[in-house]
Amino acid sequence: SLLVNAAGQPRKEKVRLPSSLQGRKPNSIPHKKIEDPVAGKVNISSLATTKQHLSGFHLIPPRVTFGVLKEGCTYAATVILKNVGINFSRFRVKQPPPHTGLSVMYTPGPVAAGLQVELEIEIFAAAIRGENTDGLEEVSHDIEILTETETLLLPVRANIL
Repeated sequence: SLLVNAAGQPRKEKVRLPSSLQGRKPNSIPHKKIEDPVAGKVNISSLATTKQHLSGFHLIPPRVTFGVLKEGCTYAATVILKNVGINFSRFRVKQPPPHTGLSVMYTPGPVAAGLQVELEIEIFAAAIRGENTDGLEEVSHDIEILTETETLLLPVRANIL
């Protein structure tokens, strides 16, 4: 029950459900045009009653936090982009600007339904010295992943020492 905790006592605060269970995606911008006139429609009775659009990608994990990085080193993290739709779908990644030190490496091409691709997020920790930074500089950028139905935003955060 959501009303009591694991010890059986009443909860003091409300339980927050993840956005994936609430039926919406975090950090995504839907495109205006969703239907593709070239793609065939699926006319299956089990799909006729569903209200959610049966295409798109999920990011696992939905954000990347590198933590505190040593200046002059290169770090990498892997993010999985999974096709949760019923048809194959395409995507492309808008590369971050060079001053962020970020780059995304991936294999382009269509992704079949249920399959996934790996995106490797690399960061070269280079601090741009400013005033009052106390030796710590924060890098914060949202990587844009453009799909056929929406634009996914992957927040990447790091602190360079």
